[in-house]
Amino acid sequence: MNAQRPPSDKQTQAIYVETIMNTNTPSAPHPLAHLFQNNDAWVAHKLEEDPEFFSRLAHQQAPEYLWIGCADSRVPANEIIGLPPGEVFVHRNIANVVVHTDLNCLSVIQFAVDLLKVKHIMVVGHYGCSGVGAALLGRRVGLADNWLHHVQDVRTKHAALLEEWPMGEARHRRLVELNTIEQVVNVCRTTIINDAWARGQDLTVHGWVYGVHDGRVRDLGMTVKEPAALEGIYTNCVAAVSASRAHTADNDMVAADAAQLGGVAAVVHGVIKELKHE
Repeated sequence: MNAQRPPSDKQTQAIYVETIMNTNTPSAPHPLAHLFQNNDAWVAHKLEEDPEFFSRLAHQQAPEYLWIGCADSRVPANEIIGLPPGEVFVHRNIANVVVHTDLNCLSVIQFAVDLLKVKHIMVVGHYGCSGVGAALLGRRVGLADNWLHHVQDVRTKHAALLEEWPMGEARHRRLVELNTIEQVVNVCRTTIINDAWARGQDLTVHGWVYGVHDGRVRDLGMTVKEPAALEGIYTNCVAAVSASRAHTADNDMVAADAAQLGGVAAVVHGVIKELKHE
C-alpha cells in the first residue's frame, strides 16, 4: 500500500500537519501520547492558576540564576528550588563538570552573564552521582570515560584527603563535594566571569550539593564574589570537607559506612549499569 501523500495547497497542508502533530487524541496512537496528555494537563493547571502565564512568559526571560548541574533525571533544577519556568537558566551534563574547552558550557555561561545578566551561578553536584561513582574507582563505562577523566583528576588531586574516609558512601560523598568545589573554581577562572567582575557586574558563584535521598540542598560555603577572594575561600572549603565528620547531616551515613567498608563496589556496579543503560 502506498503511503498517503500530503495535500498540495497550503491551507490544506497546514491542517494536515496539525493533524499529524496532534498526538493527544485517541485517533492518533503514539508511543509517547501519555506525555502529550501530561502536557495538556499541565497547561490547563498553569492557566487555571494564572491565565496570563504563557503570554507573559513568551515575551521575555529574565532569570537571575544560572544552574550548572548534573544531567541526572532525579535532579530537576526548577523543582528543587521551587521556581517556575523562566526563573532559572540551566546547563546540565554528567557530573556537573565545567571544562575550559567545552564551548557548549562556556556559551551558556556567556549568554547567561553577558546577555541575561544573571546575578548568581550555582554549580550543583548531588549525592549518589553516577558519574562521580564511576570516577571514584576508575571503572570503564564507555565513551563517558573521556568526560569522567575530569572527575578522576579531582580524585587524584585530593587523593590524600579522600583516603581519610572509608571506601563507601562517605568517600563517594566527599568526592561529590570536592568535584563541585573544583568546578566552581573552573567557573570563576573563565574569562567570562573575570571580565564581568572587572566591569563591576554584580555576580556571585556558589557551590551546592543536592541530596537525592532527602531533597535538601547543602551550601558548601564555596561562594565567590570577586577573583581576589577565590583562593582563600577554596582553601577553607577543602579544609571543611576534610573536617566534615563533625557535620551532623553526615553522622548517620558515616556510621553506616564504617559498618560496611568496601560497600562501594555494589554502588559502582549499579552506576556502570546506569551509564550503560542496562
